[in-house]
Amino acid sequence: MPRTDAPLLSTRGLSAWYGEAQVLREVSLEVGEGEIVTLVGRNGAGKTTLLRCLMGLQARFAGTVEFLGADVTRLPAHRRARRGLGYVPDDRGVYATLTVEENLTLPPVTGPRPWPLAKVYETFPRLRERRSFPGTKLSGGEQQMLALARVLRTGARLLLCDEPTEGLSPLIVRQIGDILREVRREGGTVLLIEQNVHFAATVADRHYLIAEGRVVESLDNDQMRAREHELLTYLGI
Repeated sequence: MPRTDAPLLSTRGLSAWYGEAQVLREVSLEVGEGEIVTLVGRNGAGKTTLLRCLMGLQARFAGTVEFLGADVTRLPAHRRARRGLGYVPDDRGVYATLTVEENLTLPPVTGPRPWPLAKVYETFPRLRERRSFPGTKLSGGEQQMLALARVLRTGARLLLCDEPTEGLSPLIVRQIGDILREVRREGGTVLLIEQNVHFAATVADRHYLIAEGRVVESLDNDQMRAREHELLTYLGI
């Protein structure tokens, strides 16, 4: 998809620490509106920390984050969410004591294209079947569907997804790929962490390779496919 001149999201010189350990080192990247972009790298490379910085959840960091043309570096997470950033964490963040439907309807609408509950249930029929079940009664795949559907319900302008396909069956992985492509068709934008190189190349427009807290390469899909074996070896998959 063609890039617009002004990126929807950008970072400049983003660094982060846990105690004395530096996890991110001067990360600069851009995500254009309507793109799907992946962050690819080994475990421990800093990918999750990067998403936490973008969402305003990282306590110790330096650098700048711009979203929708405004500097949001010092905004807390809830104010970034109100501006249209949606976060699907790797632990899914499902409220265990609430029902599926309560999980879906609790977050406020923040963006211009919220998914109505009827569309959520049409897209995720398993959630409709389990709409009165508490979060503790869902399988891992169902929890992932719920976490993704909850952000889609808010109409977030940019989805930040941390390994949405990890540990899921091939059928659910394909479904998630279809949903991400639908989000893009509707004008949404996605930045996701993804270890599945083949999946990444089938859903995304561009890819940032992260190593030791740095962006070391930016790849398009042709480059990603040509180097799939090399990347799988590098990632230890």
